[in-house]
Amino acid sequence: LVGVMDNAFEAQNFLAEQSVDLLFLDINMPQLSGLRFYESLPNKPKVIFTTAYSEYAVDGFSLDALDYLLKPFSFDRFLKAVHKIKPKKKIGDTIIIKENKKLHQVKFEEISHIEGLGDYVKVHLNDKVLITYTSLKKFYLSLPESMFVQIHKSFIINFTKVKYIQGNVVVLVEHQIPVGAKFKSDLFYKLNA
Repeated sequence: LVGVMDNAFEAQNFLAEQSVDLLFLDINMPQLSGLRFYESLPNKPKVIFTTAYSEYAVDGFSLDALDYLLKPFSFDRFLKAVHKIKPKKKIGDTIIIKENKKLHQVKFEEISHIEGLGDYVKVHLNDKVLITYTSLKKFYLSLPESMFVQIHKSFIINFTKVKYIQGNVVVLVEHQIPVGAKFKSDLFYKLNA
């Protein structure tokens, strides 16, 4: 941590003399909003917007924000946002899914969405469903960030399969999935990226 400022003008003076890797920026600030302030910077550091207002998420991601933290946020959510500054690890194009005593090699592009069922997950493919013994959280870690996003406490979607979003529902080719409020910013970030 190299500095904490109370308003955009203090931050502007600080950034004129000091370079930073990552900027946590509130959107609702006195005199100048965080969005307008960030737009005005000539050399933009990576940014994570923080705010109590979800309606600014799309604007934040249109400025190539790493993430958008909706207040109040947990430490886990904060940590997830900070880890986005690290380079992403390479991942192949398939995953091995164990169902009963069979191992299935599945291409990521075949996965429509994943549904959490307690200690199990239901993996919806183009032509079938596989049920495997693992947590949704653990399964999510094995998926490429460039294709998948968690949109609800019980659902992860392959966002390349999204037909449209209407209100708090994501419509895939054959399924409608609810969007949880705390997952909405991640969804818009991935779709924008």
